[in-house]
Amino acid sequence: MPGYPSLTALDALLASLPGIGEARRRQLGMVRRELAAALERDALPVAARRSLRRLLETGTLDIYLRLAESGALRHRLVGGQRPPTSPPTNQARYDCLNLARQALGLPRLPLGGGTPILRPTPESGQLAALRRQLDQDLAGHLSPGRIRLTAVLALLLDTRSRSGELTGQRVTHLTGDHTRPHTGIHSRRQPQHGTGVAAESEWLPLSDLSRAALDRWLPLRADLMSHAHGTTRLWVSLRMNHAGTLDDDGRATLRPAGMPLEENGLITSYRAGRSRYDELRRLLPPKMEQLRRAAEDQHVASQL
Repeated sequence: MPGYPSLTALDALLASLPGIGEARRRQLGMVRRELAAALERDALPVAARRSLRRLLETGTLDIYLRLAESGALRHRLVGGQRPPTSPPTNQARYDCLNLARQALGLPRLPLGGGTPILRPTPESGQLAALRRQLDQDLAGHLSPGRIRLTAVLALLLDTRSRSGELTGQRVTHLTGDHTRPHTGIHSRRQPQHGTGVAAESEWLPLSDLSRAALDRWLPLRADLMSHAHGTTRLWVSLRMNHAGTLDDDGRATLRPAGMPLEENGLITSYRAGRSRYDELRRLLPPKMEQLRRAAEDQHVASQL
């Protein structure tokens, strides 16, 4: 087992906890083994290897808990298999994580105990069908809105980025050269609210689908940018809108196309695209976050 700094720090933290009974110590040991197994399989973010705070942040623990409760991280086989863990074990796991987070100065997990109730995510077959549909769309004529949506969806599937992380992406984050552009992107992860953990950049490779989608989006973006003052943000608005404030005469301040697309605008465009395009409605879940979690689950499964 590699000597990850985060696990070394976790061991020191657990050893310092006062008034812990023998049964709770065994449960803490179980959680420690499961976290170590998840790290060894590259199922958790790379930053979780180096930092205890990143290991115990909610985004990392969401992944760990889904794996652990599925039974994939069991230390021993049960009847030759790894069945899902029981509700009491799941509750003990949450209690142990909250003990560690409290000792580290982090708030309790935003869960009421037991498995969190999350909207269902698309299955891997549906994600594969979505990729095929996007690839087919890129071969034909697309409206500007469809071009941007296709590129957003392709990069979401590759990077598993939250909506706020997507809107933070910049053209300067793309990597490659003149012979093979857009081979990867530096994705700046934004920890969930309340973790107190700084954002960290992670390089991720881009698929052929994303590269093809960017080949359609970037020229359109450049044309849109000719109407605005200039920004390095990857995603920009398609048409004139207003800033949401009024001038002294009570008139809205208009902004040209090509302005940075904010998180609410990105989410709105996702919902509008899902509603507008029949072939996407059957493939896209109602919320973008459901699609992101499905892509994350698929990535984690591919590492096991």
